[in-house]
Amino acid sequence: MTAYILRRLLLILPTMLGIMIVSFSVVQFAPGGPVERVIAQLTGTDVAATARIGGTGGGDFGTSSQSQTNTGTGDTATSSKYRGAQGLDPEFIKSLEKQFGFDKPAHERFGLMLWNYIRFDFGESYFRDVSVIDLIIEKMPVSISLGLWMTLLSYGISIPLGIRKAVSDGQRFDVWTSGVIVIGYAIPGFLFAVLLIVLFAGGTFLDWFPLRGLTSENFDQLPWYQQVIDYFWHLTLPLIAMALSAFATSTFLTKNSFLDEIKKQYVVTARAKGLTERQVLYGHVFRNAMLIIIAGFPGAFIGAFFAGSLLIETIFSLDGLGLLSFESIVNRDYPVVFANLFIFSLLGLVISLISDLTYTWVDPRIDFETREV
Repeated sequence: MTAYILRRLLLILPTMLGIMIVSFSVVQFAPGGPVERVIAQLTGTDVAATARIGGTGGGDFGTSSQSQTNTGTGDTATSSKYRGAQGLDPEFIKSLEKQFGFDKPAHERFGLMLWNYIRFDFGESYFRDVSVIDLIIEKMPVSISLGLWMTLLSYGISIPLGIRKAVSDGQRFDVWTSGVIVIGYAIPGFLFAVLLIVLFAGGTFLDWFPLRGLTSENFDQLPWYQQVIDYFWHLTLPLIAMALSAFATSTFLTKNSFLDEIKKQYVVTARAKGLTERQVLYGHVFRNAMLIIIAGFPGAFIGAFFAGSLLIETIFSLDGLGLLSFESIVNRDYPVVFANLFIFSLLGLVISLISDLTYTWVDPRIDFETREV
């Protein structure tokens, strides 16, 4: 097992390198960029509501004396490669390129980025006066809350429900729960979130739940038990909206996995020995049937933690990592974009390894030493 773990850890290096190379290359060919964003801000052509320019430590982008010099007579060879830069001072354009690091060739910028990332130095945001790691840490509590509780809620519902459906396969309970699950899976989570707001967050009918933030403004003044209540009070509607379709896949996987195991010969033998149905189900079938569920856990966790929270964070005004990543992509805030990609990809690979190790904990008969990585 030690050799397998070492091989997997060593494979993380080329995998991460490949991810960063592909992502960096795509960005080089993508239209727009931080320089164009600043130019659009200066010329009044930027309509993105999420752009937040200023205070990046490299000069005041709003200084009219810089942006209005050499109008119409500037060096077009310098300014014309950026859309909307005609008429701006070429020296100002060069200072922007130097500030964002675009005065260096692409391979040098990529090499410097890798060297910094190896040391977990993610630099500063282009358009926010804060380091990238501090920005991520600031947004982390929202995403941890949504991802952790969503994963626990999803598996807490899907596993018992899937087992019950497998035991009552084809019966009335199995049929009507399947219908409910399929309907819930078909309803987009963001539409259901809007419906919850209309019904329970003061939209039209009831005003039972808050609509903004993870905690109330007076959270620090509340006793600890009221802080717990306030925390889950704010999470109730977002988690319900995310949970509507989150447990459908894992429920059916659990059911089908248990059905496959129940039909095997060792289950017939266990029953013939006089074991009760509960002993057979949880003492023999459960360990084997749960392997496929464990295999899907890293993907479910990462999905709930990051990708699945963007729309929910936006609708419920929760300022988390999903919204941060989206705004950073829109605003071409590349240090934040690449730092999120690096951290989340590394976390995903590590969790995938942990998942494989969990296989051996659930079923010691599995031996990864004999399997090619």
